[in-house]
Amino acid sequence: MTGDGKLPLPSPSSSMLVQAQVQEPSVTRRPYRLFDVTLLHRTRLSPSLCRFTFGGPSVAKMRTCAPDQRIKVFFPDPAGRPPSLSRDTWLTDYQTMSPPNRPPRRTYTIRALRSSNCEVDIDFVLHGSTGPASRWALSAETGAKLQIVAPDSEFDGDPGGYEWRPPPHLDRLLLLADETALPAVAGIMEELACTAHPPMTEIHLEVPTVGDCLALPTWPALQLHWAVRQGSPCAPGDFLIDAARTTKIPTGLRPPAATFPLADIDVDRTILWETQATPQDGSFYAWVAGEAGAVRTIRQLLLEERGLPRSATNLMGYWRQGQARD
Repeated sequence: MTGDGKLPLPSPSSSMLVQAQVQEPSVTRRPYRLFDVTLLHRTRLSPSLCRFTFGGPSVAKMRTCAPDQRIKVFFPDPAGRPPSLSRDTWLTDYQTMSPPNRPPRRTYTIRALRSSNCEVDIDFVLHGSTGPASRWALSAETGAKLQIVAPDSEFDGDPGGYEWRPPPHLDRLLLLADETALPAVAGIMEELACTAHPPMTEIHLEVPTVGDCLALPTWPALQLHWAVRQGSPCAPGDFLIDAARTTKIPTGLRPPAATFPLADIDVDRTILWETQATPQDGSFYAWVAGEAGAVRTIRQLLLEERGLPRSATNLMGYWRQGQARD
């Protein structure tokens, strides 16, 4: 016994230490995490586009996997209070909140990530006071606080949340997009322009005004076409539909004539999002993103009428005219 009447504790052996280390619970990393960010500055890119640069210490652990990496941005609630979700329980907190008290959230694309500087750029389309995100973008000042859900760099696997997955041997590329997908397309073009041999590429971009025709990377095998809705009676996506109808499609890609007709998609009730996780073969790839009604028509044109295989085509309804989707 010791002087206080207690038995002495045995000194831990090396085997006991090893056992303790093995039994220590490990930390499970999730693909996405919540980031607290502050608006550092804003840069007007065009009449319809504005770049917001956010920063914060945690941005050092943010990750992006592709030029069209999707993230969720939480905005101030109807009372103007900044979002204050907990980093560890943000999803549960959000789901259990009553709808009037929830911070509005919208999907955006990471335009550029400088994790070493703890900065991330997000380009916003400015379309008036039609929703919480656009209202915030019109009046936001430096120092404004938001929260972002984005991939966690400490997660070892593929977090997903992106659709730019071209086949490994890409020879021809078709991109159809409106202004909501312009940040993703700009990132895709920057990536391609840096490759040794960029593919033969045809891009059709539809934007609201002439001033939205931004300077973008170029290469010899690129055909870039801009279409402007201003002063035109055309609805959003009409120019892209026309491009899908007239663009040249390699005949060798067409599947056998006996193909099943496409199932219709109600874009007022369902998000149109038809993608191939990873195209395994083929030298042609089509990436389409824009207003859901237009994308539905393009889907029919490319897949059913013109015979493109599904494995070569990604179709994404980024938004629906007349609706504000969370």
